[in-house]
Amino acid sequence: MKIYHVPSLQDNNSFLIVDESTKEGAVVDPIEPEKVLEAANSHGVNLKLVLTTHHHGMHAGGNEKIKQLVAGIRVYGGSIDNVKGCTDKVENEDRISLGADINILSLHTPCHTKGHISYYVTGKEGEQPAVFTGDTLFIAGCGKFFEGTAEEMHESLSVTLASLPKQTRVYCGHEYAVKNLQFAMTIEPDNLRIQQKLTWAKNQNQAGQPTTPSTIEEEMETNPFMRVHLPKIQEKVGCKSPIEALRELRKLKDKWMMGYL
Repeated sequence: MKIYHVPSLQDNNSFLIVDESTKEGAVVDPIEPEKVLEAANSHGVNLKLVLTTHHHGMHAGGNEKIKQLVAGIRVYGGSIDNVKGCTDKVENEDRISLGADINILSLHTPCHTKGHISYYVTGKEGEQPAVFTGDTLFIAGCGKFFEGTAEEMHESLSVTLASLPKQTRVYCGHEYAVKNLQFAMTIEPDNLRIQQKLTWAKNQNQAGQPTTPSTIEEEMETNPFMRVHLPKIQEKVGCKSPIEALRELRKLKDKWMMGYL
């Protein structure tokens, strides 16, 4: 299994997943289809599937165009998310096959949108798995609670995604790592792992390189939204439970980001 990053627009991420045995491919959130096709052609890939994480235009907006450009391509999306161009609706734990060796498990991860889907992808035995988290889980962050609750986001992050193997690579929908890690530093200023990753992420940005992938293990070490079970995080935000802490963290992050607008 090969995964290629396809940068799109200002900070969007699309990803090309390739089954090496057959050269069949899937693309996650192809907001700029021409760039995706250029990447696919450069690697000799036959595009078969679109995996849409959620209905927002920055993620599903290229679906109709890619259907025009690639005859017979299947477009997957959450069954309750009203994804533009969707040909195949998926429920939680539905399975999709790609080529000879790739299996894709759909995971319902609601809150940012009601029907948001993350895609957990495995290849041959021994290959490192991957999860494509759209706008639910970012590097050191999470999406805004546009259509859901703190309870739902906690379930999505700390139950559904945190239960994946720790080595699972995390590919998220936007390049927000530096600002997310800067905010994480305000919550845990003594966390050495956050300090180290922030320095690394700044270097990646300066070099024009992506900060994806992370891993589930790294997120559990550096992402405050996945660390709300810790008493020190709860105390920092003046809360006494993980869900209350998550709700307060999201409010604090929204206020903190105002300084960048």
